[in-house]
Amino acid sequence: MTVSVNVSARQFLQKELVSRVAHALSESGLDPQYLELELTESVIMQDLDGAIATMRQLQEMGVRLSIDDFGTGYSSLSALKHFPIVRLKIDQSFVRELPGKDDDRAIAMAVISLGRQLNLKVIAEGVETETQLAFLRDNACNEIQGYHYSRPLKSHDLEQLLSQPFVWPVAAAALVD
Repeated sequence: MTVSVNVSARQFLQKELVSRVAHALSESGLDPQYLELELTESVIMQDLDGAIATMRQLQEMGVRLSIDDFGTGYSSLSALKHFPIVRLKIDQSFVRELPGKDDDRAIAMAVISLGRQLNLKVIAEGVETETQLAFLRDNACNEIQGYHYSRPLKSHDLEQLLSQPFVWPVAAAALVD
C-alpha cells in the first residue's frame, strides 16, 4: 500500500528536503517505492528548474511524485512533460458538481485523457456520491478519493477497515491522528 504525503510549499523549497525524506525512509523502514509525495502546481512553478531537479533526486531514490489539485495552479503543458510524476490528481473543485456541470465534465474528461496520453494515473479528489463515481468510472479515471468510501479515520480504525476482506480498487480515505 502506498503512503501519500502532501508536501507544503515551505517544505518543498527547503534545501534539505531530499535528505529529510531519505532520513524518514531510513528511520521508518518504508521502501521508497511505497512513498508518494504530493506537490501542488503552484509550488513547482515557483522555481521550475529547481523543482524539477529536486523531483528528479526524489525519483532517483525511488519515491513517487504526483501533482495534487491539478488544474488549479499555474503549470503549463510544456512544463508538465518534464515533471517526473506518476499521477495527476483532479482537484475536488472540478469533481464537486459532476456530472451536472458542463465545464466540470469537460475539465475532468480532459485531465483524464491527458493523464492517459502521458501514461500517468489519474485520481479524482472529493468524490462523495455514487453519481460522481459512475461518471469517473465511465470516463476511465484510475482512482478516486473521498467521503464516498470513508471519512478520515484514526489509525486504529483504518487498520480495522483494511483488515476486512475487501479489495480496495481506489484510494478511499485520508489518515488522521
